[in-house]
Amino acid sequence: MLSNLRIVLRDLGSILVILGVLIFSLLGVACYFHEDVIMPVVITGSGVILLGLLFRYFFRYAGEPEYRHAMICAALVWLVVPAFSAILFVSIEGMSPLDSYFEAMSGWTGTGLTMITHPSGLTHTIQFWRSLMQWVGGVGVIVLMLSVLARPGTGAYVLYKAEAREERIKPGIISTVRMTWWIYLFLTSIGIILFFIAGMKPWEAINHAMTAIGTGGFTITDNSIATYNSSIIELAIIPMMVLGAIPFLVHYRVLKGDVKSYFKDTQCIAFIVVFSILFIPLLAANYLMQSTDLLSATRYSGFQLISGMTCTGFQTVPVHNWSSPALLIMCIAMIIGGGTGSTAGGVKLLRAVIAYKWIKWSLRRNFLPPKAIISVRLGDRFLERENMTKIFSEASLIIILWLISLFIGICVLSVVVGSQYPLGEIMFEVASAQGNVGLSAGLTNPGLPYIGKIILILNMWVGRLEIIPALMLFRALIRGFEPI
Repeated sequence: MLSNLRIVLRDLGSILVILGVLIFSLLGVACYFHEDVIMPVVITGSGVILLGLLFRYFFRYAGEPEYRHAMICAALVWLVVPAFSAILFVSIEGMSPLDSYFEAMSGWTGTGLTMITHPSGLTHTIQFWRSLMQWVGGVGVIVLMLSVLARPGTGAYVLYKAEAREERIKPGIISTVRMTWWIYLFLTSIGIILFFIAGMKPWEAINHAMTAIGTGGFTITDNSIATYNSSIIELAIIPMMVLGAIPFLVHYRVLKGDVKSYFKDTQCIAFIVVFSILFIPLLAANYLMQSTDLLSATRYSGFQLISGMTCTGFQTVPVHNWSSPALLIMCIAMIIGGGTGSTAGGVKLLRAVIAYKWIKWSLRRNFLPPKAIISVRLGDRFLERENMTKIFSEASLIIILWLISLFIGICVLSVVVGSQYPLGEIMFEVASAQGNVGLSAGLTNPGLPYIGKIILILNMWVGRLEIIPALMLFRALIRGFEPI
């Protein structure tokens, strides 16, 4: 038990060192804007780095992590990192510990639900901290650790995989994560320039580009993107949200010259199909049930649907005023989410495609002879029955566990808020939290009962981890690390 714990704490120490460095980076913002927040930043950053170095030193002889260690470490990291990050909200903005932890969890998981009613009134340091959490969290704090503290071998791979990532841009994991960050920086730079040209101030463009490509959704304005009331800015934001929800592997192929990858990739095609299927009924619901013209209904429906599908969470309209059918359509979009290997959340487009292929394959099989061989195409691969069964089993496990967790969250939150909110809005809020989206029907606010805040925190956590690591952590706490 202790040897297993040493491995987990050693790797957790590496993450804490990286977190401390990120906290120290806030000093540049504080100095530039002449904000009196130096002491809390230095004390917090120093404490986190010191703890991380102690873990690394005392457990330096721990062995290489196996898959179980990596999964448990990932689950623990995504609980501990927000806890230390929350200290800055308490010490600088005077927020309560629970609200601060909620804000930090929402930031790191790229959710975007917030306990802050006036983001424009925050210090520039905390504004940037919220954006930085979502930007780094979009790719993953463990991925950042691997790119900085390179450790080749199977240990690096299992840590990479534990953070809900499996795709490889390059043959090696270290080269893969470093290329991922270069692509991420490039796309972020494009976003900053695009938003500035569209009419945002430089500080707004920087922060919103970070949270757009990270599909996080935090803003430094009080009413999200609705503050601008600008169709030009909305048109500039849409492609950045979509780029954030596309797998990095596809971006890499495009940057290498294969532009057609955006139109050939299975998940990109699935995104277009799902958007087309959901947009028409959403537009109809908003046009027929809201007092608005067709052009406005098209504008707001399209933006919010893309914001939901990409799991970004930018809002241009108060969705709590929408009808129940419209909220249900948005729930479906948020549950499906974006692409595997992107910064988006949800159950992922690839798993939705696999489920569809399996249903189609099963129906075809019933009309053919028992010995007939049916292959299924998934991207550029043709899968036989054995491979298809294995892939579907893995995808269906995540989908089922994801929906069970969603159901539990809805039930608990329904009890907590009682009849104060209709069931449709409760479903919307929980789906937004677990899908790491950030769109809100109005439930998320400082006045939400503490149990409601805790359940949404847990939904954000399990949604970012894609369930399995969270279950493995619970199991380790009860039964230890050894096999059953």
